[in-house]
Amino acid sequence: MVYKRFRINCILRVLLLSATVYLFFYLLFRTTLYVTFIIVGSAVVYQIYSLIHFIEKTNRDLSRFLEAVRYADFSQSFSAHGLGASFEELQKSFTEVISEFQRTRTEKEEHFRYLQTVVQHIGIGLISYQQNGEVELINDAAKKLLKINQLKNIKTLESYSKKLVKTMFKLTAGEKALVKVDDSGELLQLAIYASQFKLRGQKFTLVSLQNIQSELEEKEMEAWQNLIRVLTHEIMNSVTPIASLASTVNDLLTESPNQEKPIERIDTEIISDVRGALQTIEKRSHGLLNFVDAYRNLTRIPRPNLQIVSLSEFFSRLKKLMHSQITEGSIDLQVHIEPDNLQLAADPELIEQVLINLLLNAIEAVAKQPNPVIKIFAKLDDKGRITIQVIDNGTGISEEIAEKIFIPFFTTKKKGSGIGLSLSRQIMRMHRGSLGVLSKKGETVFTLKF
Repeated sequence: MVYKRFRINCILRVLLLSATVYLFFYLLFRTTLYVTFIIVGSAVVYQIYSLIHFIEKTNRDLSRFLEAVRYADFSQSFSAHGLGASFEELQKSFTEVISEFQRTRTEKEEHFRYLQTVVQHIGIGLISYQQNGEVELINDAAKKLLKINQLKNIKTLESYSKKLVKTMFKLTAGEKALVKVDDSGELLQLAIYASQFKLRGQKFTLVSLQNIQSELEEKEMEAWQNLIRVLTHEIMNSVTPIASLASTVNDLLTESPNQEKPIERIDTEIISDVRGALQTIEKRSHGLLNFVDAYRNLTRIPRPNLQIVSLSEFFSRLKKLMHSQITEGSIDLQVHIEPDNLQLAADPELIEQVLINLLLNAIEAVAKQPNPVIKIFAKLDDKGRITIQVIDNGTGISEEIAEKIFIPFFTTKKKGSGIGLSLSRQIMRMHRGSLGVLSKKGETVFTLKF
């Protein structure tokens, strides 16, 4: 029988237990009904157990509630049906607290998923790690930048760049660093910024990684273009009047191209010297104008006219153009394309200009080699980008010079203008690509990535 009141239920149970105990002792001292005595004794024990279990239900519910809070198990439910108003109020409180915990936990999980989405979506690489290098968090941008699928400890990045790992361990909160990394022939400039925090009593370092190589190249080229515009403007303004004046003075001293105009009281020899000097000024001025005009090409590159180019046909034309130089230098020119039908979306004339410039440099680099070899490789890299490499077995380029060869006007050649490689890099930038160089003794590799 189910009673509606806890008190009534307890009273009835106590009364029933008292009656059963009385009957138990009555049978014990007044009769010899031993079987009945055993049955009644069992009933007494059962009623005592049932009463204790009934009374302790609240304690059990409270214990379950605290365990649920402790282990974040909010699937528990509490029922006080048939125990009275006070227990129903307790049950209601239990349920409300559990519901509040469920709501808080749901919000926490939603915020966590939101932050995870933001961290994974952000374009800058993020890595959080402990002092021993154990990685707590790494986002997709960092994995893509470092070309890894997972990372448990930053020490495993030593195969990628020992300098990067060393820098990450040395960085303290608020410090910045710039690390150069050779990524399969492509030079990366990794800008690293570190911050530190404590979580669960442990110290963590959070670093951001960003490749700023393209931004550096763009700013560098933009700065040089601005400089060139200023120089050409000022030089042209100065040289043009000089050339014009020299030409006018020369005309005044001559009646015809081969006949001097007679001028009284002026020695003929002096007039000849003056005319020669003026002719020299005029010639030098025109030469300077042509020289400056060549540098102005850096700021006058036409916008690329993109076309679908078959690289096999493109390299075939290139070999014909360079045939005389290759033959004259007894150079072994090797061309490899993977796959054979590889195609490129580019301006063929501009890219041809870049490759001719690189090949001319390579021909000059291998000129003194006993077995000169130049290789051209065209393939897809691991990111699906078309890559063209020009490799020669020359003496190589020193690290100091390699850092300067793309700077306009810088040259190590006696007759070089110093604009070929800077012009080539700018053409690649206009194709949304890059041009880099890696060199060691006996090998130099120029890499074009589209």
